[in-house]
Amino acid sequence: MIRGLYTAATGMNAQQHQIDVTSNNIANVNTYAFKKDRAEFHDLMYESLSFSGGKTSEDTNNPTGLDVGMGVRISGIQKEFLQGNLKETANPLDLAIEGKGFFKIILPNGEESFSRNGSFKLDEDGAMVNSQGFKLEPEIVIPNTVIDVSISEGGLVTALNPATGATEEFGTITLTDFINPAGLTPYGSSLYTESDSSGAGIEGTAGTEAFGRIQQGSLESSNVKLVNEMVDLITAQRAYEANSKAISTTDDMLDIVNRLKR
Repeated sequence: MIRGLYTAATGMNAQQHQIDVTSNNIANVNTYAFKKDRAEFHDLMYESLSFSGGKTSEDTNNPTGLDVGMGVRISGIQKEFLQGNLKETANPLDLAIEGKGFFKIILPNGEESFSRNGSFKLDEDGAMVNSQGFKLEPEIVIPNTVIDVSISEGGLVTALNPATGATEEFGTITLTDFINPAGLTPYGSSLYTESDSSGAGIEGTAGTEAFGRIQQGSLESSNVKLVNEMVDLITAQRAYEANSKAISTTDDMLDIVNRLKR
């Protein structure tokens, strides 16, 4: 019966992690380009009270064995990089990726990070930066002397020079993809950094090969489905309550055993 206390406790701990993950998904339902997390669990070791195939008589064997599980634990939290819906904003510096790929963003320490949040602005030098002021790589500088900024599906940035009437080019926005995007390390602020699990970044031109297209004047919404998250939240709550009830029941049984000697 003591085993039941510890087994149910692992269940309560696991469901608490599930609630934490689901709560974070719900909190970011309106965060642009947010990718939902999925908690994954595995069962713990088993105590073998009777081995499968053990002798039950001289001529017969135990067909199943007797193995008692020791509970559950969280094995990982995986990002699901499914495409979110695209939302039109009409802002020429808002960019969404339709398909695979990430924008490369340079952190203040010089490290490379990656994001699908294409809500860009211009800094004091005219360089394209994200909401935290981190520069896009390759660097794109758009002077304030041009108008009608246009960004093609392939990432080519052009604008009209009203003084000359000519269209000028200011560079091409490239995309970076990974063999295992789920292995990227979350940095916060819709940014991810490369890890050994993600593999090295593969840089390419938007709209070619396996890379997605860039949609100007749009942003990618979160891929969180609120209805699914509410169902997961209720399921985790009920599982937590069931494990709590198992602990209470085990405690009642131990109390009965203690009172037998009186």
